[in-house]
Amino acid sequence: MNESIVLQPIGRVHSPFKHAVGMPIQTVAAQQHEGKIEVFAPFAAGLRDVQEFQYLILLTHLHEATEKLEVVPFMDTSSHGVFATRAPARPNRIGLSIVELLGMDGCWLHFRGNDMLNGTPVLDIKPYVPQLDVRETERIGWFARGLDQLPGRLSDERMR
Repeated sequence: MNESIVLQPIGRVHSPFKHAVGMPIQTVAAQQHEGKIEVFAPFAAGLRDVQEFQYLILLTHLHEATEKLEVVPFMDTSSHGVFATRAPARPNRIGLSIVELLGMDGCWLHFRGNDMLNGTPVLDIKPYVPQLDVRETERIGWFARGLDQLPGRLSDERMR
């Protein structure tokens, strides 16, 4: 399939993280880390009412990630197909982060739960609604043995 899809960023993340190594690997483990999103002026009207939500889902372009089909994720020592992980090294390099909205100042969104690099392009913002987004499940694959590693776990060199 040679179909191409062109996306344009609606904004950019401003983050204290300048390098991928040493960053938090999931937003749930990054609650002490804050960041800002600069939403570009042509998309400002899309922010109306966003301040009514406590959490937002950010879809981003992982601009410094590589593309791989098999990875050893940060919370495991075994290789897995990338679609069975949340690793940043993936085709299309699309990231998903659920962040807590702290406030809004014009076209700037201030948030907590930052697991993104400075300059990360934001592709879309969606409100997080637990009744729509939370699913109870018992089957979480290899994560069942890897989640205990999450607190304090930081990214390393393995996604290069």
